[in-house]
Amino acid sequence: MNSIWILPASILLDLGFGDPQGFPHPVRLIGKFARFMEKITRKYIFSEKFAGIITSFSVYSISFIFPWVIIEFSRYLHPFLAELTSAFIIYTSIALKDLLDHSKDVYSALHENDLEKARLMVGRIVGRDTANLEEPEIVRAGLESVGESLVDGITAPLFFAALGGPCLAMFYRSINTLDSLFGYKNEIYLKFGWASARMDDLANYIPARLTAPILCISSAILGFYPLRSLKILIRDGKKHPSPNSGLCEAALAGALKIQLGGRNYYSGIPSEKPKLGDPDRKLVPNLILDANRIIFLTSILSSVLFLGLGQVIHLIIGAFFQS
Repeated sequence: MNSIWILPASILLDLGFGDPQGFPHPVRLIGKFARFMEKITRKYIFSEKFAGIITSFSVYSISFIFPWVIIEFSRYLHPFLAELTSAFIIYTSIALKDLLDHSKDVYSALHENDLEKARLMVGRIVGRDTANLEEPEIVRAGLESVGESLVDGITAPLFFAALGGPCLAMFYRSINTLDSLFGYKNEIYLKFGWASARMDDLANYIPARLTAPILCISSAILGFYPLRSLKILIRDGKKHPSPNSGLCEAALAGALKIQLGGRNYYSGIPSEKPKLGDPDRKLVPNLILDANRIIFLTSILSSVLFLGLGQVIHLIIGAFFQS
């Protein structure tokens, strides 16, 4: 990005407006196009894995090209309009306000001692069964969702936006969206979703490893437990089946001196997740607010780091082509 103000403006737009209801959000459009392509490729391509690859790269390509066309058309009208359009596109790729608001909804319901409402609220941000969860398990579900969503919902799109602008940010968002649609290890998507899952692991690899240490720094600034955060990150971060998801969850568990992971139920079927951290503190609702503070500061610090990194890379590339 040529203008350093675009990324901060995108974050401010997200904090101000979040995801307005009824707005034709690009991520939802990506999801609809992906489902359309799934029907076409499954119908005409015999190999499930190859059908998944064609679907994935069709969606990735459109998700990169379409924003590029919009920005270039805006540039044709006026250069500043192109910058405003870029800021808007990046804004639609991040979800900081929504993540904080949804977790606050869970906290508010628990604070009001409305367990049924809390189960409903947490059910909106996790995939597990929530109908029978008690307060500690609701808190755990909310914290795990916040920790896992930090990278793919906030810092990874910011990372790609800082390095490659709005088109690369939307390209990343398409990768993450396809993983959420097709990245299931079941009979339907084990082969079809192979490419989507692998691409998501690859795309999140660097952002996750930059974000987790920043979370440790954020916990120090906010007066939590940074050394414990770093210890648990190193000790437990790689226990998660995903190569990336467990890193920030582990760092968050250490920062709050709690234990995440354990048994969840999906459609009534138990699933054991690795335990991250130590159960030094009980899982109480106020931890959700503490986690939100850490997530917010981590997002801001990450954006500053990524913006600086992007500027350095652009200077190096510019100097290389001028030499």
